[in-house]
Amino acid sequence: MSQAVVACAAVEDLAAFVRQVLCERDALDPQQTPLFRTPLRKGKRDCGLVFHVEGPRLLRNSAVWSSDDDRIIFYDSTGTRFHEVNLSESPVLATNAR
Repeated sequence: MSQAVVACAAVEDLAAFVRQVLCERDALDPQQTPLFRTPLRKGKRDCGLVFHVEGPRLLRNSAVWSSDDDRIIFYDSTGTRFHEVNLSESPVLATNAR
């Protein structure tokens, strides 16, 4: 599993980076592949995002960004980790206390 360090100051920059890595894994076109995201919550605060792309033949690659750990872990459609990235700069999530 490869590991790198990148900086993504905004959530949209982070999403674009994640889409690129997930699409490269299975030669998907990032312009044609929608990126889905779901917030992760710990108690009442947001603590990251789960991203996934869907491709042909039930392909579904995903990534989990933990804002607490400043890292992203990428998984292929079989659930195997294939890449990990540490963030030197990461976006700030708005806390949605309810």
